[in-house]
Amino acid sequence: MWTDIVDLRDFYASSLGQMTARLLRRRIREVWPNLTGEAVLGLGFAPPLLRAGLDEARHVAAVMPPAMGVLRWPSESPCRSVLADEISLPFPDLMFDRVLIVHALESTHHPHAFLREAWRVLKDSGRILVVVPNRMGVWSHLERTPFAVGRPYSRLQLQSLLRDALFTPTQSTGALYLPPSHSRMLLASASAVEEVGRRWFQGLSGVLMAEAAKQVYAAGLTREATAKKRSVVALPQGMGRMSHPPSARSF
Repeated sequence: MWTDIVDLRDFYASSLGQMTARLLRRRIREVWPNLTGEAVLGLGFAPPLLRAGLDEARHVAAVMPPAMGVLRWPSESPCRSVLADEISLPFPDLMFDRVLIVHALESTHHPHAFLREAWRVLKDSGRILVVVPNRMGVWSHLERTPFAVGRPYSRLQLQSLLRDALFTPTQSTGALYLPPSHSRMLLASASAVEEVGRRWFQGLSGVLMAEAAKQVYAAGLTREATAKKRSVVALPQGMGRMSHPPSARSF
């Protein structure tokens, strides 16, 4: 089950959503401190977490699946968002240095094929970073956030799935230790609670974040996605040509 794009937009516009994006961006920066000159792809609903990379990355694109819908992004500059099937991306092989997956792996019906498609478009030296709901965390059980939608993961389940898709996990962390609440007092203390949670309650984070490297020695194995037919509503400028678009809802 996918979260509708309007619900995701409204969540990240709320005070709780803004706090969520801020904490997740902080963790992403710890894993990827420098994106200068790199091509970055976000899969799922990544715009709230990709904005920091717009000024330094060479290319930034955000793919949103048809079941979710697409939001024009960024609103103040040329569009970098794409509507495309998560298992048939409209990009050539070896195009991106970094791939960020959020609000996607827990919802797709084809998690292995999804990760293999991310593997295909990732450069041999590239890294993938996956953000998923933690099955042990509070956020996956309270429907007031989009992290309660879909299939939550344990750390071992996520690492196993990455290995099966020909990735080598390199590091993992957690985020969102604060219960999802709109209380101003709780939101004001989010940073302090986050640090306490990372130190003492690592298994109870709201989300799990796992970085992995592409297994280059697997490049000679099956490349099942390379000849797939691709469809897309709009491509970021300078990153390819637009094919005939399917009917889709855009905002």
